[in-house]
Amino acid sequence: MRQMKVIVLFLCMSSLLSACMPAKNKYHWGSYESLILDMYVKPGSADPVTQVAKLTADIQQADSLGKPVPPGIFAHLGFMYAMQNNIEQAEASFHQEKSLYPESSEFLDGMMKRAREVKAQ
Repeated sequence: MRQMKVIVLFLCMSSLLSACMPAKNKYHWGSYESLILDMYVKPGSADPVTQVAKLTADIQQADSLGKPVPPGIFAHLGFMYAMQNNIEQAEASFHQEKSLYPESSEFLDGMMKRAREVKAQ
């Protein structure tokens, strides 16, 4: 009986620990994380044109692998388009982020509002 309790306890603990482990390959991250890091650690090392090209390639690669893109990638892409004054493309990317991750709607609505204000000036 005692041995059975130990086995059940071990199985329960194993289940709890495995449930806490993150899914490593849920998203296709591509170069997204390194672009963000470079943008803040080495300002100017990745201009908006380069970032748009890399992010677009990452999105296409994610599609070909059948994996979702991580949260924020379309928002960042939209921000890079806005930095190039391509407001229409920026808004399209923001809408794509909102459709994939609706919890970001309020943040992205604010970004779209600011992008439109810049365009109006």
